[in-house]
Amino acid sequence: MKKFFSEFKEFIMRGNVLDLAVGVIIGAAFQAIVTSLTSDIISPILGIFGGVNFDQFQVTINGATIMYGKFITAVINFLIMAFVIFLIVKLVNKVMSLGKKTEPEEAPTTKKCPFCFSEIDIKATKCPHCTGDIIDLTEKTDDKK
Repeated sequence: MKKFFSEFKEFIMRGNVLDLAVGVIIGAAFQAIVTSLTSDIISPILGIFGGVNFDQFQVTINGATIMYGKFITAVINFLIMAFVIFLIVKLVNKVMSLGKKTEPEEAPTTKKCPFCFSEIDIKATKCPHCTGDIIDLTEKTDDKK
């Protein structure tokens, strides 16, 4: 039993579990803010144009009340949350990329033979496969001499 609790303690103390717990707590608090924004500000403002608050939209069929206005409010909540999370992730990725240095591309070590299209060493002047003479087009000739 003691081993079980020590394993559980080790699991809980891992960094990623603690990070996840903090993320869930902050996410729940942020959700309350977004829900309030949607319910208390956005829906009433949209209700001004529609004449009624989204939360009040409902239809009754055979005694069952379908409150589709609350569903619309939940969709708006989701879209706001998704957009804010997108912006946060984009910002974090940008900050993380500032510290990284891009490695320059390495110079090629091979080239293709123009006759047999085999891959040969970049310094080769004759193809070992077809024995064709390789003209290095990257060298510039000086026509002014």
